[in-house]
Amino acid sequence: MPCGAGEIGSLFLFEKLRPEQLGRLCAEGRVEMFEPGPVYTEGEPATCFYVMIEGTVVLSRRVGGDDVEVTRTSQRGVYSGAMQAYLGDRLRQVYINSMRVTEPTRFFVLPADAFADIMREWFPMAVHLLEGLFFGSKSTQAAVGQRERLLALGSLSAGLTHELNNPAAAAVRATATLRERVAKMRRKLAVIAEGPFTRDQLTSLMEIQERTAERVAKAPDLSPLQAADREDALTDWLEDHGIGQGPQLAPTFVQAGLDVDWLEQVAAAVDEEILPGAVGWLNYTVETELLMDEIGDSTTRISRLVDAAKQYSQLDRAPYQVADVHELLDSTLLMLSGKIGPRIEVVKEYDRTLPRIPAYPAELNQVWTNLIDNAVCAMNGAGGEGTLTVRTALHDDRLLVEFRDTGPGVPPEILDRIFDPFFTTKPVGQGTGLGLDISWRIVANKHHGAIHVESVPGDTRFQVLLPLTAGEGDGPTAAGSPLTAEDRPTSEEPT
Repeated sequence: MPCGAGEIGSLFLFEKLRPEQLGRLCAEGRVEMFEPGPVYTEGEPATCFYVMIEGTVVLSRRVGGDDVEVTRTSQRGVYSGAMQAYLGDRLRQVYINSMRVTEPTRFFVLPADAFADIMREWFPMAVHLLEGLFFGSKSTQAAVGQRERLLALGSLSAGLTHELNNPAAAAVRATATLRERVAKMRRKLAVIAEGPFTRDQLTSLMEIQERTAERVAKAPDLSPLQAADREDALTDWLEDHGIGQGPQLAPTFVQAGLDVDWLEQVAAAVDEEILPGAVGWLNYTVETELLMDEIGDSTTRISRLVDAAKQYSQLDRAPYQVADVHELLDSTLLMLSGKIGPRIEVVKEYDRTLPRIPAYPAELNQVWTNLIDNAVCAMNGAGGEGTLTVRTALHDDRLLVEFRDTGPGVPPEILDRIFDPFFTTKPVGQGTGLGLDISWRIVANKHHGAIHVESVPGDTRFQVLLPLTAGEGDGPTAAGSPLTAEDRPTSEEPT
């Protein structure tokens, strides 16, 4: 269609241009009429800059599996398309949204290359300012994001070190005690060997020792009252049979699951005069078994923590894989257990029937970390006590992961801003305002999911919705487009 300098000069974008500039625009651009339907699609190469002359335009963004309408307007002069062509090859030049028209609509269409040349030639200072703003913002966000990840890593490392220290110290302590007990057992065995024990008595003692070791491994859990009653009974029995240190021996025997019947078996196997020595020797057996159990429990705990760290970091696994979200949640909760502390109760409401999903597990762990950390900080700010509930469920053919805390809640006036970059309610030095922004980008860009939030005092819920199957283009090579403010989640609750 004909391009009139007067008509395009009436558009607010071009109203300050000189006649020769408007003439160049008409020479290098064109006017096109588009019938109702799509004009361009998000992700396609950005080849043109569009300015609407008359009609109605609708802009939308792809969020998850849905097209979300961002703008609908009939205002003359609105523009879209290759708006960042002046950045050249430093930025991947694709349309960051989709545009369609709902009625016959005329556009002034300028090729991207021509738009870039005109911008650099007519507005060099503005181009420099825009370049600085664009790349400076990206650099700042990247640097602060890296800093936030380092701070999170430091916090996790401190928590993991603390968690590892307890079982490691217990194992060291138990090993030293075990060495002492084994030495005493060897000396006691020498005394027994030199004593008046018959071959049959020694054989019986050895059999009792084997049975005792088996009973220690299967010791039942007793209530405090049951344990106290059994200790009293064992102490009385030992004193009645002339065996000193009954109050010291009885707690060990109770911990090992032994009772008066066991002592009667020992008494029946040996003569009365050598009973104290036999009981003392068997006590060393019981102690060594208990110490070995303690060492086993401690090293198992260490191994479990190391496995959790590997599961959390995903360093030995492919970045994109089919993962079990429950394993990821458990590893993150274990890594953060030191920060959560004993005064916050963690409740898991898992739907174990949910399938494994294609995902970037290490990045989902970062999402869980940010959401759990925010919940814990909220509850710590309200007295340090509360309940953190982690729930999984199926919601409209998507997997739901919900984090619910009993903190004071998010004020309604800032609820719609919490996902904005650099927005934080934490004191200076305790937050960068990028945790939720990073989480949103991971969920929306990398996994084509969504995050919803609902908050009232005593009940704040962050819900992450993830697709059950991989979409077209998903995987390690899939590239997400930049998000704008219009793509941020609202406080709508999917329930």
